[in-house]
Amino acid sequence: MSYWPLLGIVVVVAGFVLRFNPVIVVVCAGLVSGLAAGKSIPDLLALLGESFVSNRALLMFALTLPTIGLLERAGLREHALRWIARLHGLTLSRLLAGYLLVRQGLSMVGLIDIAGHAQTVRPLLAPMAESAAGKTRAPLSREETQRVHAMSAATDNIGRFFGEDVFLAFGAVLLIQGFYAQHGIHLEPLQIALWALPTAIAAFIIHAVRIVLLQRRLDRAAPGTGEKADADD
Repeated sequence: MSYWPLLGIVVVVAGFVLRFNPVIVVVCAGLVSGLAAGKSIPDLLALLGESFVSNRALLMFALTLPTIGLLERAGLREHALRWIARLHGLTLSRLLAGYLLVRQGLSMVGLIDIAGHAQTVRPLLAPMAESAAGKTRAPLSREETQRVHAMSAATDNIGRFFGEDVFLAFGAVLLIQGFYAQHGIHLEPLQIALWALPTAIAAFIIHAVRIVLLQRRLDRAAPGTGEKADADD
C-alpha cells in the first residue's frame, strides 16, 4: 500500500494554517494526491470536470447567500418586523409553533431544503420572532433577543431533523434498511419511516412546550410587571 497520496492531507493542513484561499488549497491537494497515486494530468482534469458537473446543484447554496444579503440590504428584516407588528393576535409561541409544524410537515415529504437558516431563519423567522416577542413586552434586552433568535434557529433544526426521518427516501432510513438486510432482517422503508412518526410527534410537543415556557419567561421578566400586579391588587 502506497502512502504517498496522503500528501494531499498535508497540503490541506498547511494551506489552512497559512490561510490561503480554501478553493485553491483543496484543488491543489487533489492534484497532489492524484499525481502521487500515479494519475496523469488529463485524467485529473477529467475527474475534476466530472465532479463539478455531478455536484453543480450545490452551487445553488452559494447563489442563495448573496441573494439573501441583497434582500436584507433592501430592508427585508425591517419589513418583516413591521408586518408582524400589524398582526395583533400573533404571539411568539404561535409563530414558532406554526413554523415548526410547517417545517416538520415539509420535511416529512422530502422538502428539507425549502427552508433553512440562511434562507429563512436569519432574514425572516428571527426578526419576526423578535417582533412577536416585543408585543407583550418591550424593549427586549440583548440577552433576551439572543434567546429568541436561538429558539428560532432551534425550531428550524428540530423541525427538519425529526421530520426528515419520516421521509421514505431519506438516507438514514435507507441506511437502517441496509443494516438490517445484512443481518437477514428484511424491512420496507415504509415500516422504518412509520416508526419515526411517534418520535416526530413527541419532538413537536416537547419543543412547543419549550416555546411556550420561553414566552412566559419573557412575559414575567417584562419591566413593570410587578408594579402592574401591585396596582391591580
